[in-house]
Amino acid sequence: MARSKPTDTSAPGGKAGRGPASGGRGRGAASGKGSSASRKGGAKVGRLKKIRDQLGMIRQAYTMTRKNDPRLPWYLLITFVVVAAVVEVLGIIFADPYVPIPLAVILGVLVAMIVFGRRAQSSAYRQVEGQPGAASWVLEGMRGDWRVTSGVAGTPQLDTVHRVLGRPGIILVGEGSPHRVRNLLAQEKRKVARVVGDTPIYDIVVGDDEGQVPLRKLSSHVTKLPRNLSAAEVNSLGRRMAALGGPKMPVPGGPLPGGRQMSVSQRQLRRKA
Repeated sequence: MARSKPTDTSAPGGKAGRGPASGGRGRGAASGKGSSASRKGGAKVGRLKKIRDQLGMIRQAYTMTRKNDPRLPWYLLITFVVVAAVVEVLGIIFADPYVPIPLAVILGVLVAMIVFGRRAQSSAYRQVEGQPGAASWVLEGMRGDWRVTSGVAGTPQLDTVHRVLGRPGIILVGEGSPHRVRNLLAQEKRKVARVVGDTPIYDIVVGDDEGQVPLRKLSSHVTKLPRNLSAAEVNSLGRRMAALGGPKMPVPGGPLPGGRQMSVSQRQLRRKA
């Protein structure tokens, strides 16, 4: 007897179970495009947030600097006008008068920002001058691979020694009464020498007397020291110096007058200046 063929056409065929030929790939491609768009959107939001944060910090730094430097707006305005005018005059002489206008505006703003950074830096130094912890504030703001440990030694009179590790070697920075600070530096130098061996050790006393380094020149004085060590040697030395421990004395909570903390924006402007 001949077998009858099934007449149920609703059952899937051999390849029907896999679904539409483009179904799987279509969903994957859509998912991939969605993920890519999401990443781009997240990156854009991140950039906008970063710009807003930077503008906010600049506005904060401007407000604080203007309180201590009332002539700041005039300096910025004069700088912008002079730079823009010079560029525009050169454009009139050598080219079309309308072509250099965007360049004049951009250069005027850039130079005005440089002036702003310098005056903000000077204002910050004037505020911290003579305050306990000022040297630590300067050291922590230095650009580059400097490993600062504040308050490694001190006295009840707020004389303090800070330790810096960098390519020159070990730099000990003291602030306070010169007589007491010299004794602190000598003690700390003997302690460090037992750990670092022949590594160069420098000692600096911050102040305005002869033989001392003014606070405003501290960072440049440290960064100009000869670079005796490689980066690998600095890392190895850092591991050995871990045996000395961290801060022994709390650095006063200023160093601004009235115990106010230096804002992040002022630190960043000072580093860029």
